[in-house]
Amino acid sequence: MTKWEYVTVPVLVHATKQILDNWGADGWELVQVVPGMNAENLVAYLKRPLPGQNAGADA
Repeated sequence: MTKWEYVTVPVLVHATKQILDNWGADGWELVQVVPGMNAENLVAYLKRPLPGQNAGADA
């Protein structure tokens, strides 16, 4: 069974792609984006397998 680590990331609406691409390059997968505290911000929830985990082990 794969074990995951999670992170929440503030995302500015004018730089969404750049921010998500940077996290994706580090192995993070986007789970969900929700509104932030104001109209200029979003909050992204990301996950990735814990180090040493094989993501396809439970497939």
